[in-house]
Amino acid sequence: MKRIGTLVLFISLIISGFGQKASAEKNDKSTRTDRADSNDVVRVIAGNNRVIIESDTGTVRILTGNREIIILDSAGSRLPKIETRKREDEEIEKYEYEDSREEKENRRRHFKGHWAGAEAGFNSYLTSGYSNSIPEEIDYMSLHTGKSINFNINFSQLSIGLTRHTGFVTGLGFTWNNYVFDGNNNIQKGVNGVIEILNPPDLLKKSKFTTLYLHVPLILEFQIPTDHQRLNLAVGAIGAVKLHSHSKMVFDNNDKVKSNDDFSLNMLRLGTTARIGYENLSIYGTYYLTPLFKSGKEPGGIDLFPCEIGLAFNIN
Repeated sequence: MKRIGTLVLFISLIISGFGQKASAEKNDKSTRTDRADSNDVVRVIAGNNRVIIESDTGTVRILTGNREIIILDSAGSRLPKIETRKREDEEIEKYEYEDSREEKENRRRHFKGHWAGAEAGFNSYLTSGYSNSIPEEIDYMSLHTGKSINFNINFSQLSIGLTRHTGFVTGLGFTWNNYVFDGNNNIQKGVNGVIEILNPPDLLKKSKFTTLYLHVPLILEFQIPTDHQRLNLAVGAIGAVKLHSHSKMVFDNNDKVKSNDDFSLNMLRLGTTARIGYENLSIYGTYYLTPLFKSGKEPGGIDLFPCEIGLAFNIN
């Protein structure tokens, strides 16, 4: 305990001796304390001055300008051993480089993106002219947009920080798209797998077509701090692979008919996404550049491009 007290006294005297010089450079100094658990080292940085305490060796090093003062906890003496030496330019640059590198790594480690969580919204599809009007020759593809619901469960996330508030986000998730038809019809695979209308003999209470995809994003996210909260803005790409698809019809008498098929859907698809949010609540929008159906199999020879918009509840 006496040695520790003596060390503290010496540090206090030395730091106070350099205090006047440090205050003269106050306008460009900041104080930071870092701890490296792996080496049990504590660094206290005030501008260009540093105090480095290595508890495993009982050493205190004070770096100020090009001077270094080393205080050693001597086992054979009640008083610590003090050494002073002049540091070379290469050593100064080394410490400044290491501190800068540690600072950047800490900022990167603190970045957390917004992907994992649950999302719910509406889905539809657009024609090649970005129009939501379905051509008359395939009006059986018209949707009840208020009932065509999209659900996403994003269960895995990886954040790759560039800075504390900027970075890439990726992960895994499932996306369900329910396309509820507006007319008294459904769809089926016709000759050569071409998608065509399915007209049931009775009135339908509900008719829908459902797809399930596994999707993987690569998103660049920017976070804007506001007090203790953050606005976040993200743009990027989403790739997906089809896992399942089926159609379902519910008749007026509550009879149900379900058909599992691939419906000539594209197995892989690529889309763009944009997201804006506040803390863990975001609005998302996704547009797929890959048509819903395979080339040459689309209804009426018209490509339809899926799109989604909704709310995301993130787990961060």
